[in-house]
Amino acid sequence: MDPLLAPTGLQIAWFALIALLFGVYFVLEGFDFGVQMNVGTLARDDHERHTLLSTIHPVWDGNQVWIITGAAAIFAAFPEWYATLFSGFYPVLLLLLFSLIVRVVAFTYRDARPGDAWRRAWDGIHVATGFLPPFLWGIVLGDVVAGVEIDQNRWVVTSAAGLLQPFALLAGVVLVLLFWLHGSHYLTLKLQGDLRERARRRARLLMLPALLGGAALLLWYQLAYSHQSWTWAPLLVAALALVGTLLAQRGRREGLTLVGTGVAILAAAATLFGGLFPYVMPSTGLEGTGLTVAGSSSTPHTLTIMLVVTCILVPVILVYQSWAYWVFRHRLNEDGSTRATVKPLAARLAEGHRRAFEAE
Repeated sequence: MDPLLAPTGLQIAWFALIALLFGVYFVLEGFDFGVQMNVGTLARDDHERHTLLSTIHPVWDGNQVWIITGAAAIFAAFPEWYATLFSGFYPVLLLLLFSLIVRVVAFTYRDARPGDAWRRAWDGIHVATGFLPPFLWGIVLGDVVAGVEIDQNRWVVTSAAGLLQPFALLAGVVLVLLFWLHGSHYLTLKLQGDLRERARRRARLLMLPALLGGAALLLWYQLAYSHQSWTWAPLLVAALALVGTLLAQRGRREGLTLVGTGVAILAAAATLFGGLFPYVMPSTGLEGTGLTVAGSSSTPHTLTIMLVVTCILVPVILVYQSWAYWVFRHRLNEDGSTRATVKPLAARLAEGHRRAFEAE
């Protein structure tokens, strides 16, 4: 067997870890994007738009940790993959990075000053940066798994227009639909009253397009591009998760709907990355010019050190994010406040300290 197609266990572990990091990012940041998409049409006034954004305000920035970690992992574990990907996809990735930066600014400045015109402008940016990044992520992911033309020097020679191949465009549209649906389910879990009912109706409206689009994308990929037969399993999981989500919608099981779309997104990522193996970037050009897991990785020593560090840091991130979601688990009232007041730990300690002195 060609050694470039026979990676070691350590190389496989890092490829699987990168796939997991991107999958978790799409699940967590997916509903953030979905909430932003809903700002333009679900909310009827400035107060409701503020309420929608308040549902993700405590967690959206923490969710971005996963893509930073994933990109850093590609850079350190598979430097040739990183170099070829970021140079060949430069126009798309530059636009993606710009939209993510503007998105951060929108969260920061939206309520920085009063005035309807000011807030409407930033709300428009919120909507744009809700739709654009998922669409661009879909194009990048679709091009990577379907393959682009790579020369013998490992340069992507496909033009910027060539990156807009039909499969990649469909991947972009499907990712937008899935994230929009995912975000709508998140809102049904975080809101009360009329806004909650509107979010539920929006989720029902998006369910069928997301289901059909996702099925078309994954079947096309599995039949035309996948290098593995076992990826039929996660594809089936994704399909069952979306069908289960549809049933949960009808039963008004809001928690299950969010879990269902989350599982579907994670299973879809497993299908795409799993079918990509043993390549990291297959080539549609000359035979043997594609980048493989075995041929693009760092040294075993580097991979081992990184794995140890990752095993220490990732659990810390998981604990912190779990705590953050637990603290902000309550629904928002119509005025944008939570149904229960959660005092910061420092405030509670200070209050207890004062009471102790008063008792003396």
